[in-house]
Amino acid sequence: MKDRFPKNSRKKVPGPFFTLALETATPVGSVSLMDGAGQGIEADLAQRSNHSRTLLPTVSVLLTQAGLTPQDLGLIVADIGPGSFTGLRIGLSAAKGLAWALNKPLVGVHSLDVLAERFPRTHGLYCPVLDARKGEVYTALYRVGPDKTGRLKTERLTELLLLRPEALAGFIQEKTVFVGDGLVNYGGLLKKALGPLYRRGDEDLDFPRASAAARLGLARSAAGAESDPALILPVYIRPSEAELSLTGGKAPGVNENVM
Repeated sequence: MKDRFPKNSRKKVPGPFFTLALETATPVGSVSLMDGAGQGIEADLAQRSNHSRTLLPTVSVLLTQAGLTPQDLGLIVADIGPGSFTGLRIGLSAAKGLAWALNKPLVGVHSLDVLAERFPRTHGLYCPVLDARKGEVYTALYRVGPDKTGRLKTERLTELLLLRPEALAGFIQEKTVFVGDGLVNYGGLLKKALGPLYRRGDEDLDFPRASAAARLGLARSAAGAESDPALILPVYIRPSEAELSLTGGKAPGVNENVM
């Protein structure tokens, strides 16, 4: 468990309100509790067990450690994908249940954007790659560069994409830093196809983290993002196996990308 709350604030963490973030898009799930000053605690979910068994107990542990009750929460954030269909359903269902039960706002964040939130603040092009199975990856392109005031910001340049790795390589025209669990299976292919344009990022950045989801969700909430739990839906990009079986393997109307 990663602890960022001040050591002298166990009984009550100072801050205007608290954000709870649930990250279940990949097998490496996590939960984060963050105060209004950006300080918080984060706990990993056991990788070898179903997130449904450990998610809510982990939330309870974090609240107890911080000396908080569920009513102290001001915002709930959930990763809505793309990613593991089962993981997304578990995380979003839990987030909606909490939001409805506590009458709290819920903000959804995309897994690739959560990965991008963790990028180092150095100039360049970045590409997170999550394994989508079936020989495909979830991906997008991001650039870290200065805004109008000169401050560095991370900007997404593309829609959220579902691509074969070979097709992804065709998008790359300059040196790009790659991160993500999709590189386990496809990093070699991308490196061979791109040569000197391929740069491997820090493996510690390969998975979205709940702490990054909390920061992103808090920013989106402040910007007026949708917060009605009933309207927050998972972003699968690819139809589920059940949907494919109902359509005979066809997926009319399903796009390979989404904003």
